[in-house]
Amino acid sequence: MQPILKIDLSTRQIDSVTIPAEYLRDYLGGASLGARLLYDSLTRELDPLSPAAPLLILNGPLSGTAGPTVGRFVVCGKSPATGLWAESNCGGFFGPELRMAGWDGIWLTGKASSQVYIWIQDGKVEVRPAQALWGQDTYQVQESIKLETGVHGARILGIGVAGERALPYALLLCDHGRVAGRTGLGAVLGSKNVKAVAVKGSGKVPVFDLAAYAPLRSSANHALKADAMTSVLNSLGSAGAADYFNYLGEQPKKYFSAGELEGADNISGASVAETILVGKAACHGCVIACGRVVRLEDGQKRKGPEYETLVGFGPNLGLTSPAIATRLGEICDRYGVDVISMSGTIGLAFRLFELGLIGPAETGGLELRWGEAGAAEKCIHLAVNREGFGQLLALGSRGLAEHFGVPDEAIQVNGLELAYHDPRGASGMALVYATSPRGACHNQSDYFLADIGQVDASLGMEFFDRHAGAEKAANVVKHQNFRTVNNALVLCMFANVPPETMTELVNAACGLTWTLDDLLRCGERAWTLKRQINLRLGLTRSNDRLPNPLLRPSPDGGSAGYEVPFEEMLAAYYQARDWDPLSGAPRPGKLRQLGLENM
Repeated sequence: MQPILKIDLSTRQIDSVTIPAEYLRDYLGGASLGARLLYDSLTRELDPLSPAAPLLILNGPLSGTAGPTVGRFVVCGKSPATGLWAESNCGGFFGPELRMAGWDGIWLTGKASSQVYIWIQDGKVEVRPAQALWGQDTYQVQESIKLETGVHGARILGIGVAGERALPYALLLCDHGRVAGRTGLGAVLGSKNVKAVAVKGSGKVPVFDLAAYAPLRSSANHALKADAMTSVLNSLGSAGAADYFNYLGEQPKKYFSAGELEGADNISGASVAETILVGKAACHGCVIACGRVVRLEDGQKRKGPEYETLVGFGPNLGLTSPAIATRLGEICDRYGVDVISMSGTIGLAFRLFELGLIGPAETGGLELRWGEAGAAEKCIHLAVNREGFGQLLALGSRGLAEHFGVPDEAIQVNGLELAYHDPRGASGMALVYATSPRGACHNQSDYFLADIGQVDASLGMEFFDRHAGAEKAANVVKHQNFRTVNNALVLCMFANVPPETMTELVNAACGLTWTLDDLLRCGERAWTLKRQINLRLGLTRSNDRLPNPLLRPSPDGGSAGYEVPFEEMLAAYYQARDWDPLSGAPRPGKLRQLGLENM
């Protein structure tokens, strides 16, 4: 790993920071290394939107090496949405470009006295005025900075109006709609008066043993390109299994209150391909190309919807049109807000309206009824502009539910809205959501795939039925540790790369002689460190929970009648993790085993 660029925006002090060798050995890079670097900075008293709050953009040791799907980077800090550990994983071309400029991270502290953007061209670093960029959307700001710098191939990571206005679920966006979406770190960047970071590099990405790495990455890419999952993702995008999830009862309807919805079959990768798809998009060096390029009624090509957008602005709101989901998703992208949190918060508002807990008097006259796309779009604009009812929507689902005195109606964990994989359809997700270090996240473990058969024996995993209970807890632990490795390297979870191949790539790229067990221990160490950070930030045993509506059986659909045995599963999870069942904290012996006894 290369040095990190550290910028104090208050003083304009710019430094180069070398990452300690022991941190690299113990955490590799990405979100795992980010947790170690920020460990001392993250306290319960720290306001995530204050000048003192850090924001860390960080690569992994495989980022940009042309290995299998490693054109990614992470953004880390303290979440304004949850008050807990925040990390968000992003694709595109920004991370590799930063490595080619000679840097593996950007560590921001302080607050600029006026609006700025950061321009990095190899070793040259400038903090430039950005008053003229304020108010631009996430796509406009990219074009404006490219025009101003006049440098072909510059890559820009920026925020929209939502980040400027500190919405707690604001995101950062680069390239063709690639986002660091979850946990609200776009608001953290905006709170520092930074509109964007732009970078252009002319160097080479460092690899310890290129002679060994090059044939390994070539073989891994060829194998990945021939993989069946790659074929599905390339042809149908991330929504390739949406119709199957619908069949299983895993795809939520009407804010998780229904298992069936007429027309839900239209929400699928196949439907997108048959109606609006005109092309595909890929991140740096990726052989999968899961990104969709679509054309709507205006004739313009644009980013197509992935699974979460299709469902969030589809069946979640009683809608069944990929074109509508595309349009609403693009509005969110341009504003710079996370589509899961925004659609989830709007879904809660629709549900409260259906239950009679709110009405037109509370919504400013809006009729929030299932299937009303116009009402959903109005809610997005109101939330970002904090107008009328939007002032409550801007709080996210936890804040909205608390305002109306019905906190148990919000489908969230620790302030982060659930992704659209109902644990009543794939029970392993119950543990994933409840224990994720950043709230109800499906990217800390996409265990819903394991619940339908994608298990790897080399990880020590077994296959259990999608409605099995406590017996799968140890499986979930192993899968979380493995995905933590992905987020350290940084390697896309869509890549079905064998764990043994990952180990070989790491050894060649980093000069290590690790076994797969060593790699998984690295993942466990980072997962446990993030738990320690959250305990310091105020997390307790009571935070490890599922929303009450998900503890009740679904009334219909593919999982009708199934009740998640959550408490039994959580007890087995604590045992598998060697965490104290009363406090939810890792036991001292486990901390010593991982070298975390002083943390």
